[in-house]
Amino acid sequence: MRMLTKIAAATALAVPMFAAVPGVANATTVPTAPSASLAASCSSVTQIGTTAYINVGGQTMASVKQYKGCGKNYSYLYVWQGYRDTHSSWNACTTILTGTTIRDVQCDSNMVEIWSSGADTLAECTQAMGWNGYGPWPGAGDVVAKTDTRC
Repeated sequence: MRMLTKIAAATALAVPMFAAVPGVANATTVPTAPSASLAASCSSVTQIGTTAYINVGGQTMASVKQYKGCGKNYSYLYVWQGYRDTHSSWNACTTILTGTTIRDVQCDSNMVEIWSSGADTLAECTQAMGWNGYGPWPGAGDVVAKTDTRC
């Protein structure tokens, strides 16, 4: 009986510890700050403009944002957890857009985050653009999302 009492006491102490462990991020969780993957090229960036969303088949695939810092504009694409949970593979691209000219396009497969390497476009009106294909420009059938234009 003493053994059962000890097990019950240990279990009672362990339950609150597990309750404090954060759960798995849900489908709408997106990073609130840029990741460390950008740090190699610029250690401090600020989001400018709105966030755009790539919606594929009724599901949010990714967020697209534009950042400025270190004298450049950066585009950033984040593939949402819910999309990753339901797809085994994907392609995505992100770029800075000036009018109809793409600058600094970056594409990859099965990446959670994609950063452009930085476009020297702070003196121009720019947008961040992302799509669900594989560059260098969106193809027929690719879903495109653009942030608002920032000058």
